[in-house]
Amino acid sequence: MKPWETLESANVPEVGELTLVRRGDEYVLRVRGQTLMSSRMHGSEEALARAGCADLVSRGTGRVLVGGLGFGYTVRAVLDQVGPGVRVSVAELLPTVVTWNRGPHLAPLAKAPLEDPRVTVIEGDVGLVMKRHSASFDTILLDVDNGPSALTHPDNQGLYGVSGLSTAAQALRSGGSLAIWSAGPAAGFERRLEKCGFTVEVLHPHAHGTKGPRHVIYVGRLGKSRR
Repeated sequence: MKPWETLESANVPEVGELTLVRRGDEYVLRVRGQTLMSSRMHGSEEALARAGCADLVSRGTGRVLVGGLGFGYTVRAVLDQVGPGVRVSVAELLPTVVTWNRGPHLAPLAKAPLEDPRVTVIEGDVGLVMKRHSASFDTILLDVDNGPSALTHPDNQGLYGVSGLSTAAQALRSGGSLAIWSAGPAAGFERRLEKCGFTVEVLHPHAHGTKGPRHVIYVGRLGKSRR
């Protein structure tokens, strides 16, 4: 078996060492030596985009906020299904991840979604972005730090508590959708979403097409009478 080849590395304050490694055609991002994501397992990220943006497919306009860039697969899936009038903002906390996504190793994986003129990149905390934008987005997609079930950075817990979910609800327009990716089931999370005014659907897509482990996607929809 071929050894892993280190392509990029960076020491990020309050996070630790990030490394981008490759073996054959598989790319892996590691945080402090632990695998955070793999280019072979992005089927559920695409399912996240499809579920969250379903109501935008037939519309010519709209605004989408993606929290967590990853390898760009979620953003690409959004762009491929919505019309030219939809605008996509991507909030990524780690500038290093943005830089690597623009570089020669990662950009080709998802066909360079950051080069699409519909996309705006925000280097910062998606929670703060939501706080600054009241009733601004039709869809919010969150794929941050393995979701509510397995966190690698404790500060991200606030996104998935009642306060964070209420912030997301306030950032959505009437009838908007919040879709959240999770590595596995999160006890009590559906109830938290319902407490914040969402009607909840839970999906269990495969990590890779019809193969691999199943991840969890929580889709919350706000009633149009909320505002």
